[in-house]
Amino acid sequence: MNFLNKLDWPLMGVISILLSFSLITLYNISSHLFWSQFLWAIFLIVIVFLTSKLNWRTLINYKWLVFGIYGTVIILLLIALFFSRPIRGTNGWITIGPPDRGVQFQPAELMKVALIILYAQYFSRKHLSVANLRTIFATFLYFLAPALIILKQPDLGSAFIVFGIWFGFLLVSGLPFRKIVASLLIFAFIAGISWQLVLRPYQKDRIVGFLFPEHDPLGINYNVTQSKIAIGSGGWFGKGFGQGTQVQLGFLPEAHTDFIFATFVEEWGALGGLFLIVGLGYVVFRIIKIGMMSEENFGRFVSIGTAIMILIQSFLNIGFNLGILPVVGIPLPFLSYGGSHLLTTALLIGIIQNIAKER
Repeated sequence: MNFLNKLDWPLMGVISILLSFSLITLYNISSHLFWSQFLWAIFLIVIVFLTSKLNWRTLINYKWLVFGIYGTVIILLLIALFFSRPIRGTNGWITIGPPDRGVQFQPAELMKVALIILYAQYFSRKHLSVANLRTIFATFLYFLAPALIILKQPDLGSAFIVFGIWFGFLLVSGLPFRKIVASLLIFAFIAGISWQLVLRPYQKDRIVGFLFPEHDPLGINYNVTQSKIAIGSGGWFGKGFGQGTQVQLGFLPEAHTDFIFATFVEEWGALGGLFLIVGLGYVVFRIIKIGMMSEENFGRFVSIGTAIMILIQSFLNIGFNLGILPVVGIPLPFLSYGGSHLLTTALLIGIIQNIAKER
């Protein structure tokens, strides 16, 4: 009981509320999705408690362990790229068990954990020499290697998140402004090459569709159009539990994953969507607060890295649901259906709880 008392229960309470929102929304789409997500939610809570009992200081003391985790996930990314069966046009999933009934997970999600831990250890050791060009270049390579593999799968959304984690760490590490600008210019150069050599035609179409909303409303912009209809038709108070016509009549694609925010707002209205955003914001705030109270640089950086990941994913997902950002296929934390991103978040929240316990 003493162990449980040391956990940060306000954080767990809000996460539990967000998971409940997810289950309520998925129940109205499919009972199969509901029960599958319910099991993943239980698994998330178990992983959080188990991870919170581990001695995370081991990650600080053993550099080879951190790079071993990073290298293992790189190998998993390559296995998914070259040996996996395409799912929705992406070779980004590994199936454990029979192809039709096995458990699927996405190594790109695990890379987010690996990068946050790697950068947390790296910057906690190198914080006095963070402005050194060699240090900046090394951190860039750590991000670039998995990003190129993820883009090749292709998974533009996960590549965005990996970039966001790297750039977020640069911003909070005390790097001089001129070197942040230089880092952005280097990334812009790499992005230009990726546009020509890496991005698939449909990914380019999504970006063009974002810049020109009237372009191909029945094709590349169809999902966004239906999402905006769902959100707009919900009004302030929503259509009510199970009454979302865009979802129930099958007009809104990917209503359980990429566009679950639009699904939720159609039923619970703009006020419900605002409540959801406030909940996500509180999770980010609480994680940062726990990190700032840590006596170790590693704990601070892990907390900030986790907050950056959740913030970017929430911002991008809600942004393309509203039609103000291009659709890049990013799950909404704690809400979207699927086990890979819940497992990723659970591992990081477990470390955060361990930091809170050691406070």
